[in-house]
Amino acid sequence: MSKLYIVPTPIGNLEDMTFRAIRILKEVDLILAEDTRTSGKLLKHFEIGTHMHSHHMHNEHKTTENLIARLKAGETIALISDAGTPAISDPGFLLTRACVENKIEVECLPGATAFVPALVNSGLPNEKFVFEGFLPDKKGRQTRFLALAEETRTMILYVSPHKLVKTLAEFIQYFGEDRQVCVSRELSKMHEENVRGTAKEVLTHFEKTAPRGEIVVVVAGKTIEKEAKKSKYSKDDN
Repeated sequence: MSKLYIVPTPIGNLEDMTFRAIRILKEVDLILAEDTRTSGKLLKHFEIGTHMHSHHMHNEHKTTENLIARLKAGETIALISDAGTPAISDPGFLLTRACVENKIEVECLPGATAFVPALVNSGLPNEKFVFEGFLPDKKGRQTRFLALAEETRTMILYVSPHKLVKTLAEFIQYFGEDRQVCVSRELSKMHEENVRGTAKEVLTHFEKTAPRGEIVVVVAGKTIEKEAKKSKYSKDDN
C-alpha cells in the first residue's frame, strides 16, 4: 500500500538512530532527502541502499505533484531531513498536507528532534510551551518580539550562531535583563553545552565566547517571571 513515512534522523549522535527508522528506510521505494550528500553519509553508515531524490525548500513546490502521483501508483516513500524530524523548521509540511488532501496514508515515526531535549535541559517549566522556530530576520521581527513579550508559556526558538548575541540583546530589550534563558548548543554531540541564567548573564557569556554549532534557545514566559518575583518578595518580607 502507498504510504508516506516521515522519518526522524539523529541531530548529531548516530547512536540515536532507531531500529525502526533503519528498517523503514531500507524497505521503501524512495527516500526524499533535504541534502542527498549529507543524508548519503547517514545511509552509507547504516548500509541503506535505497534510491534518493532531493527534496528541499527550493524545489518542494515543484516536486510535490509528481510525488503524489507516485504514491497514488502504489509506491512507498520516506522523507528525511539533514537532522531531526522533517517538517519541524524543515521541508515536509507541503508534501504531508498534499498526502492528507489526497487521502494517502502518512505515518510519522517518533525520534530525534532538537527542541524537546533543549526544553527539558533548561530546567524551565515545560507543562506548557510554545515553539517559535526561527524568528523573522527583518520584516515582522519587532512585531513578533512585541507579541512574545506578553507570552506566558515557556518559549523555544531556533537561532543561528551568528545571530545569537543579537537575539539575546533583543531579549533584554523586549523581555528585560532578568528573564531566565537557557541556550543549548550542539545537543547530543561531544561538545554539548547548556548555558543557563538571566538574559544578561547569558549574553555576557556569549559576548566573551563565540557561539558555534546548532543552537536552541529556551526562554521563560512572562507569568513565570512574575511568579518568581512574587516568591522572592514573600521571602524578603519574612
